[in-house]
Amino acid sequence: MSALVETVDLTKRFGGLVAVNKVNLKINPGETLGIIGPNGAGKTTLFNLIAGLLEPSEGKIYFKGKDITNLPPHKRNEIGIARTFQIPRPFGNMTVWDSVKVGAYRTTSDPKEVEERVGELLDFFNLTPLAQQSCAALNVSQLKLVELARAAATEPELLLIDEVGAGLTPGELDDLGVMIKKLQRKKKITICLVEHVMRIIWKLCPRIVVMDFGSIIATGCPKEVARNPKVIEAYLGRGLI
Repeated sequence: MSALVETVDLTKRFGGLVAVNKVNLKINPGETLGIIGPNGAGKTTLFNLIAGLLEPSEGKIYFKGKDITNLPPHKRNEIGIARTFQIPRPFGNMTVWDSVKVGAYRTTSDPKEVEERVGELLDFFNLTPLAQQSCAALNVSQLKLVELARAAATEPELLLIDEVGAGLTPGELDDLGVMIKKLQRKKKITICLVEHVMRIIWKLCPRIVVMDFGSIIATGCPKEVARNPKVIEAYLGRGLI
């Protein structure tokens, strides 16, 4: 199987700090991949490199076999890469409906199609009652759903989800996990999650990549990763679950 995304010796330096160190990663079509690791491991930096928000110091990024290393973020979104952020970035002066509508216009200029897509996604994420609510008035859980809906509205082939579980209750986490799984199946998209909350990673991700100090130190299914001595030492053993 050809990878949807492949990074080759991907490296990012900030002065003397190597945030991402020669990372070779493959994200396969249709999978839900989890990326975990301690704070400062380079997870979000890796996401920002794939999304085009940062330029690599070295290495290459390929999407469907094409070199996108120097492609700007909006062009990556046009070819099917979308992402959410650990801290939601709402359009505070917009309603929920209009915020999601911005994403829908990425792939179509047909107003009827846009309206249908927005309505479908608001129903899917249980946001319809908040459709005319200002994003500035939403709580953290609601903002995360709006951000997911807006990203999904671009109809991506790859959705990068950055720490969606932060600040949510166990019940909210479980509900969100069900939504993400349904979204992946319904839209047939590839999902990659960076997450600290193991509750959601363990349930959603058949394959997990573990990073530490900018490098990948383990890859495997949840059971394999949980038993890996390097992972226990670097992450799981630090009491961060």
